[in-house]
Amino acid sequence: MSEETKSLNFIEQIIEEDLKSGKYTEIVTRFPPEPNGYLHIGHAKSIVLNFGLSQKYGGTTNLRFDDTNPIVEDIEYVESIMNDIHWLGYDWGGKEHYASDYFDQLYEFAQKLIKKGLAYVDDSTIEEIKEMRGTPTKPGIESPYRNRSVEENLDLFERMKNGEFEDGSKVLRAKIDMASPNMHLRDPIMYRIKNAFHHRTEDKWKIYPMYDFAHGQSDAIEQITHSICTLEFETHRPLYNWFIDKLEIFPSRQIEFARLNLNYTIMSKRKLLQLVEEEIVEGWNDPRMPTISGMRRRGYTPEAIRNFCNRIGVAKRENIVDVALLEFSVREHLNKIALRRMVVTEPVKLIITNYPDGQTEWFDIDNNPEDENAGTRKVPFSKEVYIEKSDFMIDPPKKFFRLGPGRSVRLKNAYKVTCDDYKLDDEGNVKEIYCTYHPNSKSGQPDTSGIKVKSTIHWVNVADAVPIQIRLYDRLFNDEAPDGHKDKDFMHFINHDSLKILDGYGEVNMKDATMEDKFQFLRMGYFTMDFESTADELVFNRTVTLKDAWAKSRGKK
Repeated sequence: MSEETKSLNFIEQIIEEDLKSGKYTEIVTRFPPEPNGYLHIGHAKSIVLNFGLSQKYGGTTNLRFDDTNPIVEDIEYVESIMNDIHWLGYDWGGKEHYASDYFDQLYEFAQKLIKKGLAYVDDSTIEEIKEMRGTPTKPGIESPYRNRSVEENLDLFERMKNGEFEDGSKVLRAKIDMASPNMHLRDPIMYRIKNAFHHRTEDKWKIYPMYDFAHGQSDAIEQITHSICTLEFETHRPLYNWFIDKLEIFPSRQIEFARLNLNYTIMSKRKLLQLVEEEIVEGWNDPRMPTISGMRRRGYTPEAIRNFCNRIGVAKRENIVDVALLEFSVREHLNKIALRRMVVTEPVKLIITNYPDGQTEWFDIDNNPEDENAGTRKVPFSKEVYIEKSDFMIDPPKKFFRLGPGRSVRLKNAYKVTCDDYKLDDEGNVKEIYCTYHPNSKSGQPDTSGIKVKSTIHWVNVADAVPIQIRLYDRLFNDEAPDGHKDKDFMHFINHDSLKILDGYGEVNMKDATMEDKFQFLRMGYFTMDFESTADELVFNRTVTLKDAWAKSRGKK
């Protein structure tokens, strides 16, 4: 086996075998979201996989909305899904598909199965049908309506379509095998009555197909060669194949892979909706949500998400991925592209007593030392600057190397300063710090000051400081498996300290920030501007910290 073959994942191996054997001449995959919520990081893995395969093998990927349940679907979700996929860097040829595009054809498929004696209308209630299905170790019981004539079934099915019956009064079921060890083959429901308005077909239909019937047949209609699903659909595959075989339609092939499971994360759309409805978060795009729109707002990049999905690979067995790996992928990319900026969140004024009054110097500072093409920016420096409160201590311990009485530090990219005095406010907090600067210690020039320092601290020039709001986001859950406890609801593990809001100052260049920019605030982490920013108040979200702040809690160093 060649090195190239060894590097293929199992889905790529299947595709290459199918192409080699001539089973398919071109590759067509699909991404089929249900428009009942926003996409999350688990969907991103499927998007990257499906679109990546078609790109690799010169094929196409269809975007098809599984809009078969009008009660929970909304055009808002359709639009958000398309926006998220485009943002991730993928396109579907300008023509999205919908399961509702095929409602007429699916209805004809159902009629064909009825005519073959392979489907029937059942008047049993849903509770009765569940009871008659039996258990995995006990065969089911055939419905008393199972042997209706073809003519009666066709008539009843048409009347179901015409809206003559109430919701729940009848269903159409496939006639397969009530003793099958696979529960999905025990006469599964194909259609149910739903007198509901559909966002595309409006009031035309009173019946809607179930996922198992709509999905595989939509694949066949679109001639999808490889229908890639998550592992929970593995037991559905025999039914998928049964419908294709009995209808004698295009032989799409279903392949299952392990879904993405992240620790400290919930990815059930129903539970994410609960977080929104109970206002635990601001909405689907809250930066603490695992949704793609939330990650985008938080400052994640599409490159980082794609790199993460490719890094974790494609597996056949379920496993849990450490969310720290996702955060690492984000840091890795942001470190290469983020513009460095100086920001203080707990400002204390530092006054340089021997610096000339009214004088301002402009320093050229690298935008990103990791990117030689990032250029420099000019930052003003004068007699008064802000520093972080935490960078000064009146009585510093031995291993505190920043500023204190009689101590010296370098102001980043500027001068060395020595603390001579300080002033306290009425509550005993440090209000002002008085320092002497050393003119012959200017950054970028020969240092003849003779002053030795063990630390460099950042600063912001008072005269040009830009007021900003800083939102420090952390993980929404404080438990590795918030959804994995039988005795406690996932809401019990909400991290109530997942958002802290600070007011601070940024260097003068922050006034030109845009929402497309990515920043590293020195010693604080990576940040992006929030869309709630205004001309009077700039708001920045922390994307990730500079290092994995949770590593210690997981026993890592």
